[in-house]
Amino acid sequence: MDLPDRRQGPSVVMSDPVANREVTRGGQTRGPGDLVWRLSVAAPAPLTRFAPAPTGYLHLGHVVNAVYVWGLAGALGGRVLLRIEDHDRQRARRAYERALLDDLDWLGFAPDIHPTAAFRSGPCEGRQSDRDSVYRDALAPLIACGRVYACDCTRQQVSSPVYSGRCRERGLPLGDGVGWRVRIDATAEVFDDGLLGPQRQVPADQCGDVLVRDRLGNWTYQWAATTDDTRQGITLVVRGQDLLDSTGRQIQLARLLGREMPPLFVHHRLVMKTATQKLSKSDGDTGIRDLRAARWTPETVIGHAAVLAGLAPGGLSIAAAAVPELFDGRRG
Repeated sequence: MDLPDRRQGPSVVMSDPVANREVTRGGQTRGPGDLVWRLSVAAPAPLTRFAPAPTGYLHLGHVVNAVYVWGLAGALGGRVLLRIEDHDRQRARRAYERALLDDLDWLGFAPDIHPTAAFRSGPCEGRQSDRDSVYRDALAPLIACGRVYACDCTRQQVSSPVYSGRCRERGLPLGDGVGWRVRIDATAEVFDDGLLGPQRQVPADQCGDVLVRDRLGNWTYQWAATTDDTRQGITLVVRGQDLLDSTGRQIQLARLLGREMPPLFVHHRLVMKTATQKLSKSDGDTGIRDLRAARWTPETVIGHAAVLAGLAPGGLSIAAAAVPELFDGRRG
């Protein structure tokens, strides 16, 4: 594999060069420079989270997300919680977890809650695989009131993105070897995304009843992330646009958990490998470990990520401690 020259960025598609601005449904233009002003009113001193999944090595897309997470938290006087989303036991690897902790330390992104040392020392409340009882206890009231049912549908039977409800009234016993689904209401969820503006989603039309535990006994992303955001008191969720469609269903699940006021959401653009293909963890030419091997410095990597995010001009080296300055005091 040819490693990238550290004088040039890896071959990826740049974000919108005009400050990564987004056009809302109403035609209004929003950019990162507007975020601090709006969020300071809606979510002063927020608690946000950086939540990688240890199913591969960190890449530049993760660093873009880290720039947003630590940048907004710092500019707003907030805090960052580190969460390892290893709910998928078949794909998650401790070797990847160790690597991402090393990469965060090398980059200089230090969590305020659940520091990297806490994960290295043993069980940690920031690691989803150590929170099985939390997810089970959170689901218990929904089981008791009949919101949860067993589903034995195969992938072939669930070929559509919207689950048909085939198992809703079959009365299958909840146990191992079957999926567990939560009945959701056919209501619209409306929220104002920090970058994308007003959004309206109807989860019943997007996905149908939500799978919260798969037939292998794994808690799903939708349930684990929603439960964690609720139980850990997350007030600001910052993530890529690939997860925008998850927002409505997570707001509805959180309401079932007793959370009436959802967190604020900011969905930033993804770093793309091509115009239609997002970066994946198998893209070694953008992997942080490979950039380190190519003698990039942490400041060069973060500066390049800020360029890809549309937050800074090219050629800047930026330390992790300085990323709040990309947001602080700016108005679009």
